[in-house]
Amino acid sequence: MPNHIPRDAAPHASDITRIHISEATRAFIDAHAGEDPRDLALHAKRGEPGLDLPFALDQIAGRRIARTKLPAWAACDDVVYPAHVPMEQCSSQFTAHTKARLACELIAGLPHPTRLVDLTGGLGVDFWALAQRFDEAVYVERQPQLCALAAHNLHALGVRNARVERADGVEFLRTMPPASMIYVDPARRDAHGSRTYAIEDCTPDVLALRGELLAKAPVVMVKLSPMLDWRKTVEDFGGTVQRVAVVSTGNECKELLLMLTRAPHGDVRVDCINDGDTVTFTTAEGQRPSIAPAGSIERMRYLVEPNASIMKAGAFAALQRQCPGLAQIGPNSHLFVGEQPVGAVPGRAFEIARTGGMGKRELKALLEGVTHANIAVRNFPLTAPQLRRRLKLKDGGNDYLFATTDAGGRHVLILAHKAPPATT
Repeated sequence: MPNHIPRDAAPHASDITRIHISEATRAFIDAHAGEDPRDLALHAKRGEPGLDLPFALDQIAGRRIARTKLPAWAACDDVVYPAHVPMEQCSSQFTAHTKARLACELIAGLPHPTRLVDLTGGLGVDFWALAQRFDEAVYVERQPQLCALAAHNLHALGVRNARVERADGVEFLRTMPPASMIYVDPARRDAHGSRTYAIEDCTPDVLALRGELLAKAPVVMVKLSPMLDWRKTVEDFGGTVQRVAVVSTGNECKELLLMLTRAPHGDVRVDCINDGDTVTFTTAEGQRPSIAPAGSIERMRYLVEPNASIMKAGAFAALQRQCPGLAQIGPNSHLFVGEQPVGAVPGRAFEIARTGGMGKRELKALLEGVTHANIAVRNFPLTAPQLRRRLKLKDGGNDYLFATTDAGGRHVLILAHKAPPATT
């Protein structure tokens, strides 16, 4: 963090509205905005009066990441970025706005003025998006440099209803007045700095604190690792979870969000969000998808590979309810086939060219003229690299080869091509 940010600052948003950047530093940032900061670090002229080169390189690197991850921040010249690692780890604009949209739904009907408290402020991306949906918002963070950075950036981004508090989140919770919603993103590192995923090993331990959290706010949103089993996690929270969101972007699962409320819940809503696609179901609905009869794959014309959020949530029955006509190839295949065009689907759609088994004659017919293929395996005895070596295929090309096991236990291969985009 640059020396422009006071190490012992305990700012409110109104106390620190600008972090000073010298004219020489700002000119360097603007002049080299499109360059690779690693090359600049090696070749930039040092010793120029007024130039803070380490800070400038952090800004160039931060803006570079923000152009795709946080375009609204990248569009604001006054935003100041931290070192590289926090930028890589922070929420994206999409995931932050997803939380804000969910929060808006959760607090609908609560009395005004609505008040948000973020007990784990960090870089402030989630807080920036959430605060805009509340009348008042409080950012809590114990690291003074992050507090100063957040205060500066919130002002630069036009957030005027925020207050920044330098404090330990748990201590602040125990003395704060009631809020409409509390947001918590526990740090996923243990006391030794090692990566952890178990909720009780994160800081703060939201499982242990759930009673205190709900005593201060009727709605609590918790961001957790996507590595967790959401069903077990809901059980661990003992009936306080009203809603779950599995959030992916670019077909990569990024976050597991739990929304807690005071009333006990037996039926939990689950939202599987992947960019613009959302599949929703409740735990009271049937969870078992229908399976294609053994031997029926040969007459199927289309294949669907569900997106990452559906895969993570196991929302296969919900996918079938949204896309009638699809059947899962086998109980654990997680691949779906149909005889009719599938249209827009929450996942990747393919047109089936040929199908076959692992016998020599079948393989010869299936792979005639095929030298390259993108291979995916689901519930199959070989890994993708093993199958590639076995079939002597190179990676890439326009052909896709799916290997799985059908309802009768037969190992099947499906050669397919991407279906054209669905027209609306």
